[in-house]
Amino acid sequence: MAVVARTYARALFRAAKEQGRFDEVRDELQSFVVALGEVPELRALLRNPQLDPPAKAEALEAVLEGADELVRNFLRVVALKGRAPLIEEIAREYEILVAAEEKILNVELTTAYELSDAEASTIVKQIETASGRRVEAERSVDPDLVGGLVLKAGSLEADSSVRGRLNRLRQELAQGARL
Repeated sequence: MAVVARTYARALFRAAKEQGRFDEVRDELQSFVVALGEVPELRALLRNPQLDPPAKAEALEAVLEGADELVRNFLRVVALKGRAPLIEEIAREYEILVAAEEKILNVELTTAYELSDAEASTIVKQIETASGRRVEAERSVDPDLVGGLVLKAGSLEADSSVRGRLNRLRQELAQGARL
């Protein structure tokens, strides 16, 4: 279904780009996704396979009254085409497209201990210099790393943690023992 979600996200992306409204569309779409998480009845309604697409579109029209016209119309079309269960995935794909357009690199920065803002800022600036893109970092702590950090950007993972180094050393030793 990722291909379908990506196709819909691209259509929304093109429409938002034509109107110069990336941020507004992103905000409205994310607000709707948050609402799906907070209102289980709405999520259940959109995922209900027994409810026909026009009924879902009508329900969305009522829920989205007063929302951004582009987002409202887009979500209505998604529902009419029977793709309402993919709305969250479409929103994620839209985020990826906007980030690429705005040259933003989203990374996950995991460290063994809580970094100060200054330390995190230094690391982010180094990534920005290396990538040539603006970086938005989500930070987390995993004490099992012992030291160092793990950096994830999309499907790329750079593990310079003590735990990662020990695991690599263990694998090398095990391979050497087999030879």
